[in-house]
Amino acid sequence: MKSFLIGAATSNSGKTTFTMGLLRALRNRGYCVQPFKCGPDYIDTIFHRIASSHESINIDTFMASKEHAINVYRKYSRYADLSIVEGGMGLFDGYDGWHGSSAEISTLLDLPVILIVNAQSMAYSVAPLIFGFMYFNKNVHIAGVVFNNVASKKHLEFLAAACKEAGAECMGFMTRNPELVIPGRHLGLTVSEEQNMNRIIDIAAMEIEKNVDIDKILNL
Repeated sequence: MKSFLIGAATSNSGKTTFTMGLLRALRNRGYCVQPFKCGPDYIDTIFHRIASSHESINIDTFMASKEHAINVYRKYSRYADLSIVEGGMGLFDGYDGWHGSSAEISTLLDLPVILIVNAQSMAYSVAPLIFGFMYFNKNVHIAGVVFNNVASKKHLEFLAAACKEAGAECMGFMTRNPELVIPGRHLGLTVSEEQNMNRIIDIAAMEIEKNVDIDKILNL
């Protein structure tokens, strides 16, 4: 079984949009994908279910023990072709330093990390940012970077060069697309809202198929 964690430098970087699109793209390819969410978030798990047709499971090391988190992950991953864990907040943001963070969970479950970087209003300056995430903790394996909110081909060239300079692998990008804005989140989705989410997820999946090297991700 293949598995990895999708993290980000900060909140609102596009983790959920990317995760939903990737879940749908992989489902469309015929994979059985098991989604997970770091922390007690109950909204993103709904989005995961819509995207993948599988119930998303929370992994939380604040309200549960590490042993329980490992057992939950193993139980629900058992029959899947792939398991995708979406992180929460910034990669190293936990309840006490990095404890309870997505980074800690990646080390606990031995998962490589795909780092989502919001490139809006940034170009070559992403190099030191990526470098810091790559080498801050030797136990956290950043396997590659996906840029979000890429404005143009020239913008992407700057970002890809910066990624290479930082020693990371660029796995693709997502463009600035107003159609990928997730509506306001609340507990429970109406039928019309769920239909709208399906439309957004389909657009995200097409974007990822076009601009992200999914095969490279599958070979992590």
